[in-house]
Amino acid sequence: MTTVLTYGTFDLLHIGHLNILEGLKAKGDKLIVGVSTDEFNQQKGKRSLFSYEQRARMIAGLKCVDMVIPEEHWQQKADDIKEFDVDIFGMGSDWQGKFDHLNELCEVIYLPRTPDVSSTNLKNALSVINKKSIQDIKNGLDNLYDIVKAMG
Repeated sequence: MTTVLTYGTFDLLHIGHLNILEGLKAKGDKLIVGVSTDEFNQQKGKRSLFSYEQRARMIAGLKCVDMVIPEEHWQQKADDIKEFDVDIFGMGSDWQGKFDHLNELCEVIYLPRTPDVSSTNLKNALSVINKKSIQDIKNGLDNLYDIVKAMG
């Protein structure tokens, strides 16, 4: 049996995540996914929209994922590789070369990312939409106020 391991925050689950996870599952028989805990994200300077429990539940619900574990610190990857008898450690290509030191424990691969898709891009797009929506509502209320004022 070939065991594959990966990690991520998975804050806004999107097609890029699914592509990576399905691609990694295709490399083996068992896919284990480490989901970053809220505390670990805080150490990395990240703030998630969803709690660890919610993110882990979403990832566990994917049919390509066999097991979810908490990612609590950077150094645990080597320990997890040994504990779960991992054959392949995989990440997206944005991490290219960052985990090559794990090659002494298992095969390390980097899968291509889905072009133009990332949680950061989604968060930025949502913040623009929110700011624009708020301004549109404000403009509409100002116009309504002007109409009411003119009528009375």
